[in-house]
Amino acid sequence: MNLETPLTIRSMIEPVIKRNGGWVNTHAHADRSFTLSPDVLHMRKTCTLQQKWDALDKLKSESTEEDFYRRFCQFFELMISQGVTAVGTFVDIDPQSRDRAIKAGVRAREHYADQLAVKFANQTLKGVIDPEARQWFDIGSEMVDIIGALPKRDEKDYGKGSEAFDIILSTAKRLNKMVHVHVDQFNESLEYETEELCAKTIEHGMQGKVVAIHGISIAAHSRMYRRRLYDLMKKADVMMIACPTAWIDTPRSESIGPVHNSMTPVDELDPAGITVALGTDNVCDAMVPWNGGDMWHELMTLATGCRYDEMEALAKIATVNGRRVLGLPPLENTDFSIQI
Repeated sequence: MNLETPLTIRSMIEPVIKRNGGWVNTHAHADRSFTLSPDVLHMRKTCTLQQKWDALDKLKSESTEEDFYRRFCQFFELMISQGVTAVGTFVDIDPQSRDRAIKAGVRAREHYADQLAVKFANQTLKGVIDPEARQWFDIGSEMVDIIGALPKRDEKDYGKGSEAFDIILSTAKRLNKMVHVHVDQFNESLEYETEELCAKTIEHGMQGKVVAIHGISIAAHSRMYRRRLYDLMKKADVMMIACPTAWIDTPRSESIGPVHNSMTPVDELDPAGITVALGTDNVCDAMVPWNGGDMWHELMTLATGCRYDEMEALAKIATVNGRRVLGLPPLENTDFSIQI
């Protein structure tokens, strides 16, 4: 019996991704990847997201530079095995990890330099307001390619989320670096972080150099608000990274609002002219233990979760858009036509 190879969405999109520079994973936490253990899984059951920020202290404090190096290498090899050609990863540079993780990351990046372009951003799980945390933020900002941020931490501890935005953006402007900021992660209409990030981007004159990460609370707002927000994002030239698997398990809520899931609303962002890229976020750790770091799974989850079937657009999200949000040079002679 002569059976033809069946046509699948994957068989249509992956060749396009390959001929346009390969997959780009724009957001990860490689220094914490593959750290599953019974204690870690127990933490997953008992801690909220905000509690996990501190619950990770023991793991980070006890990790040696060699531990971090091993995790980076495992993560980079996983990416290379899938045809990923560029990665952006946050790295914990704080009172617990100090500079051990970033030193290990730089070593690993050098080892895989002929196969993978890597951009580092500094994770700020302790915020930027606390004096010791600020010290490590300043140290880390000099060591990375992209200024990373988690303003919600300073809002939680000090009620100073706005001040955190100012510190982050002014530092990035002084160092002439891009900014990647975790925003709107709780899937509720009480969050307006993407809007504030856009306003602060314009205030600091950082248009085109700022990237929001996650933005899942956007879908919890009304359509009228979302449309106004997309206009503001275009004015500020703020880009967005979606990490579907990381948020698909967002807990149920009794809040009343538009019917939506916990996805970054790529089906609205992309047609609105916002540059959207793709990331895995955490891989096999306390934050996202179920995530195996599979780029196809991320793209498939994004497309199905947002009911977004624009295959050429999805291929761009997985490739050239990722290069833009990482500040990598654009590719020449791209071709996103889909062959059926």
